[in-house]
Amino acid sequence: MTLPAPTETPEWLARLNEPQREAVLTTEGPVLMLAGAGTGKTAALTHRLAHLIRERLAWPSEILCVTFTNKAAREMRHRVGQLIGDAVEGMPWLGTFHSICAKMLRRHAELVGLQSNYTIIDTDDQLRLLKTMIREANLDEKRWPPRQLAGLIDSWKNRGLLPGDLTAVDNEAYANGKGQQMYAAYQERLKTLNACDFGDLLLHMLTILKTDREVLQQYQRRFKYVMVDEYQDTNAVQYLWLRLLAQERKNICVVGDDDQSIYSWRGAEVANILRFEKDFPGAKVVRLEQNYRSTPQILAAASGLIAGNSQRLGKTLWTELPAGQKLRVVGVWDAPEEARRVGEEIERLEREGAPLEQVAILVRAQYQTREFEDRFIQIGLNYRIIGGFRFYERAEIRDALAYLRVIAQPADDLAFERIYNQPKRGLGAKALENMYRHARAQGLPLAAAALELADSDELPARARNTIAALMSDFLRWREASDSLSPAELMRLVLEESGYDAMLKAERSAESAGRADNLVELARAMEDYETLGDFLEHVSLVMDNDAASDEEKVTIMTMHAAKGLEFDNVFLPGWEEGVFPSQRSLDEGGLASLEEERRLAYVAITRARRRCTILHAANRRIYGQWTSSIPSRFIEELPEEHVEAETTLSGGKSLWQANWSEQEDPFAHVASTRPERSGSRGPGWQRALATGYETKPSRVKESTRSAASFAAKPRSDIAIGARVFHEKFGYGEVVAQEGNKLEIAFEKSGLKKVIDSFVSAVD
Repeated sequence: MTLPAPTETPEWLARLNEPQREAVLTTEGPVLMLAGAGTGKTAALTHRLAHLIRERLAWPSEILCVTFTNKAAREMRHRVGQLIGDAVEGMPWLGTFHSICAKMLRRHAELVGLQSNYTIIDTDDQLRLLKTMIREANLDEKRWPPRQLAGLIDSWKNRGLLPGDLTAVDNEAYANGKGQQMYAAYQERLKTLNACDFGDLLLHMLTILKTDREVLQQYQRRFKYVMVDEYQDTNAVQYLWLRLLAQERKNICVVGDDDQSIYSWRGAEVANILRFEKDFPGAKVVRLEQNYRSTPQILAAASGLIAGNSQRLGKTLWTELPAGQKLRVVGVWDAPEEARRVGEEIERLEREGAPLEQVAILVRAQYQTREFEDRFIQIGLNYRIIGGFRFYERAEIRDALAYLRVIAQPADDLAFERIYNQPKRGLGAKALENMYRHARAQGLPLAAAALELADSDELPARARNTIAALMSDFLRWREASDSLSPAELMRLVLEESGYDAMLKAERSAESAGRADNLVELARAMEDYETLGDFLEHVSLVMDNDAASDEEKVTIMTMHAAKGLEFDNVFLPGWEEGVFPSQRSLDEGGLASLEEERRLAYVAITRARRRCTILHAANRRIYGQWTSSIPSRFIEELPEEHVEAETTLSGGKSLWQANWSEQEDPFAHVASTRPERSGSRGPGWQRALATGYETKPSRVKESTRSAASFAAKPRSDIAIGARVFHEKFGYGEVVAQEGNKLEIAFEKSGLKKVIDSFVSAVD
């Protein structure tokens, strides 16, 4: 490899603005590149990297350049390659934190008890291992689920803590004081397997650098320059690792924006960038403040909002773009009107020639997407969900819908298979195999086959009892569906099935979001009179063509939108409790409020030309209308850069609406809602429509009616016949009732089995 000969001022360097050039040319000593939203920080970072190589200040292999994603690393390598050619191919230390630490750890694995060919386990493998260990420790898996322990271990590793470093509070966080014990045992088990998880890649390397001075000095001498992208998103272990590597030469350049630190829930610490000058005295701070993305009105509104945070370094964004439109704040009556209003605005933009690819709806929480999806499908507006599944495609929603489908149609085998062991009930693949085998042999739906197996000896007693309890639940829920609304039924099923308890036990941000989605599902059902009507609606929604190549509106969370930009941005749900999130405020207090405000700043600065904030006066929660107040962030927006509009669908101001009984705004709901039907069709037993009888011995009598089952034809295998059963062996039929046989087996004794599981022998 040959490096290009340097020239006085390369053309690509001349294209940068003055602060960007300053950041590129300041090569010695610590540098903090404080880069505001849309200020070209990637250009400055890649040009600095190219400059170091081009001026022969370091060989490519002597530069450590760290990113957070593989995509960012690829983009950086591509851009640097455009500037200096194939010299970039000699950069083995350009990559993500995890990829670089994995490469280092291969060289020094023995120092932490591993071999160089160690395996990196994924999340599924980790959960399986922890599940085994929890059982071995005689802990209640339901009370102390593996996912909760995995989350705690990950948070400890993000903080750079070994088992011996845990505090008393950390130790008490799991199984009443067994956190440290389980963490230590987990680490030892990984060593036995010659494996590590993703958190270990950084933690092991930090441990090695802290305990082996020779290895530390080796890397300190190797890396003449250290560069870090998105420094505001670093967690404690990443911060400590970087600080150790850069302490000798102190030629570290970090790029970040304290105003865009929004990932504390996954370990990021904004304090890392705030204390950079303290960690590296004499550091040069270069502020990139010229924005190339948004109009002055949008920037001024965002800057006025973020000024409310106390924990920030401070900068003032500006742009040479035309002034543009003021940021719009629109008040609507409720969530359905919010979706209608956004849909109408997008259709208007489309008529004016705006491409749908340049329109985005950014929500605080994923459950908010449901209202927009329903509306857009209704009006035929194409959309895509980024960073997640469509609302009705999310796992927890599919699980809930599967329960409802089995209640509405017991012969729905696909739905029953999805939830027969969800949440976990101890029914494994063998139980399902037996259900299917019997269902095929008798021409029964899977649920009916399960009901028969619950009254036989084909399965172990524990499995039979579990199936019997589940079928009793379904019988009870189906009867309850005659008197409960679909939404009430849904809430009952989620509670009594244990699904709600399962999510609560996980105690993670992900499980909290899934619970929110289920609350929104129940809210969506409040608009439907019958369960059948709602399930039909869902089928139509799911049939929306997701593979279409046509342009689509983008719907995503604010967190997922970081780094992206759109001409037109809609920000719905700016109400107290929704945004800022009440859950975040309850958990983190003032620190969380400041992060929520940073999230608002990020959301606004995704807009290039137009930004519209919406808030609703009412939200319907658990069937009750609740008044909402606008988010405090709306009040913090500078008035001179905001255009407020608060109207009802009919054009009246919200504040002018007549709240008298004569003009009750909810009156139309009662007048147009049809009377509830007293019957929901045939009962569970009749819906099975299989013409069989069974004893209620293992199914609660209160939820069964034996008379509702049609008689099942008698078995062809007569009393006295000699038969063979794969599990119990040879035996003789001593009694018969319908398709159930009582058989005296030669080795297993007297058993009750179903005729489809035996064969007659001569």
